[in-house]
Amino acid sequence: MADMINREDILKTDALTIGKLIRTGELTSREVTSVFIDAIKAEDSKYNSYITIAEDAVEQAEKIDEKIRSGELTGPLAGVPIAVKDNICTKGMLTSCASKMLSNFIPPYDATVVKKIKEEGMVILGKTNMDEFAMGSTTETSYYGPTVNPCGENRVPGGSSGGSAASVAADLAPIALGSDTGGSIRQPASFCGVTGLKPTYGTVSRYGLVAFASSLDQIGPIGKTAIDCAALFNVICGIDERDQSSAGSSKIDLEAVSSFDVKGKKIGIPNEYMGEGIDADVKARVTEAVKFFEDEGAIVETFDMPIIEYAIPTYYIIACAEACSNLSRYDGVKYGFRPEDAENLMDLYIKSRSEGFGMEVKRRIMLGNFVLSSGYYDAYYNKALQSKALIKKAFDEAFAKYDVVIGPVAPTTALKAGESLSDPLKMYLGDICTVLINIVGLPAVSVPCGNDSEGLPVGMQIIGKHFDEQTILGFAANWQKGGRS
Repeated sequence: MADMINREDILKTDALTIGKLIRTGELTSREVTSVFIDAIKAEDSKYNSYITIAEDAVEQAEKIDEKIRSGELTGPLAGVPIAVKDNICTKGMLTSCASKMLSNFIPPYDATVVKKIKEEGMVILGKTNMDEFAMGSTTETSYYGPTVNPCGENRVPGGSSGGSAASVAADLAPIALGSDTGGSIRQPASFCGVTGLKPTYGTVSRYGLVAFASSLDQIGPIGKTAIDCAALFNVICGIDERDQSSAGSSKIDLEAVSSFDVKGKKIGIPNEYMGEGIDADVKARVTEAVKFFEDEGAIVETFDMPIIEYAIPTYYIIACAEACSNLSRYDGVKYGFRPEDAENLMDLYIKSRSEGFGMEVKRRIMLGNFVLSSGYYDAYYNKALQSKALIKKAFDEAFAKYDVVIGPVAPTTALKAGESLSDPLKMYLGDICTVLINIVGLPAVSVPCGNDSEGLPVGMQIIGKHFDEQTILGFAANWQKGGRS
């Protein structure tokens, strides 16, 4: 029946609509999956958003069609294709973390989120490109080469989930999974003009997610709309006994998100999020979006949050400290890259890591070891933990007054390719608006709110209370329903 629905229309259709068309018999999962696989093979050479294409995707879709026809699969996303970030384990399919270190790693098991999307009847299209071991903000540190932003020539898609965001923006996947350690879902969603949700820490299992910084990492959805992200969140959320940090979560009421009314809701805007260092176009687009909410009956106030000044050093000390511990398992012994010319065990350790890791990963390992070393632990790591407590206190005080906190996702729109690689500090400072959320485990969504003077997308960040994904997605859906994009 795909010939009755234009191929280009299928590629541009949101995930929930595709799911509905499959359930009603107007399309089959096989037809939809074939269209996306063909598009990836024909178009992705321009973007490099995928590392691996699932060669058995169409075959899997045929099996899913049988289960849909028999009534075994009835969920809203049954039969819908999905892209998966390459740091999420997929049984029998390369999971490389975009690193030479894991360029031959085929997991013998599925991550919990992958198991859940398969149970829903979703079809994995492939594994998406990313910054190596999720360390970066541009998807330029990948062993497989950089990803290109579909929204602008010679522009980065953001990172580290740049491949997932780019695949959705380029209509090479209707929806995708990413991971967010300090903004790695929200910032690429902002740069690519799509919607991305970083859920509350613990609501989505991290079992099978290759760890960067365990206290900060969180898997989440990237889609064309807020309601799509809500639907995928419902699939992947829930308590998992294999993840000790799992906190569980109630499923989102999709109808409540779709019909969300902002009237009477209180919005807080930190002055520091709209001050020095924020691009004028970014500030203007976010201000216009907030004015829309105000016109719809929301109450808007500004407030001071001076602790934001300490966001970047706090985040990078904690993240790098945890990263150097997590990456110590890659020693060339059990799995992953192993040099052939190592003469002894110490030589094996040194060569496997020297040759297997890229420069950004090495930089963060060195920083992590430094802040944890004797004589510097108290001066840096302990201070960062104290700052984390103060950041939590600041957000607790804000959410005692406001339903949501709103600001930009990033200080600028998509950067030009190569800019951050030549100046890593500039890349780190670009995370100023997003890292606080991971430090304290809050949920936040990035939603497109217009373009800058060069036509590049601007993202608005809506931050909520713990476990209140429904409210922030409701605000995002209200904005998108109001004819905004």
